[in-house]
Formats: sequence, structure tokens, C-alpha cells
Amino acid sequence: MKEARAAKKPNPALMKPLQPSDELAAVVGSAPLPRTEVVSKVWDYIKSNNLQNPENKREILADAKLQAVFGGKRKVSMFEMNKHFAQHLS
Repeated sequence: MKEARAAKKPNPALMKPLQPSDELAAVVGSAPLPRTEVVSKVWDYIKSNNLQNPENKREILADAKLQAVFGGKRKVSMFEMNKHFAQHLS
């Protein structure tokens, strides 16, 4: 007899609201947000401002606001974005 799988619970650490830095707040707002919401809002910003590289959708072409979050880098991969967010959430 197989055991019933328990419903996967979200990681409480990912759901804890964190305060964005001033640089990140320029993109996502100044209210505390869970990491999942920060990522979602940044993607909304990227898409609404057409900041994905059309030749390589995994690459983000940062504008001035995102460059402040990405340590001055003009391009970052979508995989390294979270590393930069960690430095802007407390």
C-alpha cells in the first residue's frame, strides 16, 4: 500500500515579509514583501519595461533602477537575480 503524499507546504522562510532596500523599493515598492512577491514584482517590471534581451530571454538588460539593484551590472542572467535580491532584503 502506497502512502498518501502530504501536500507540499511553502517554506515559511520564503513567506516572511522582508524590507526592501531603497534601491529595490524603487522597483517593487517600500512595503515589506515575501521573497516570492519581490521576484514576481521584479518580473512584472522587467516585462512592462521590455528589459529582456530579445535574442536571449534568460538575460535581463537592466535600466538605471535595476542596475542599482544588480550592483551596477548592465546585464544579468535570470538565474543570478535572486543573489542580488538577497543583498537588498532585510
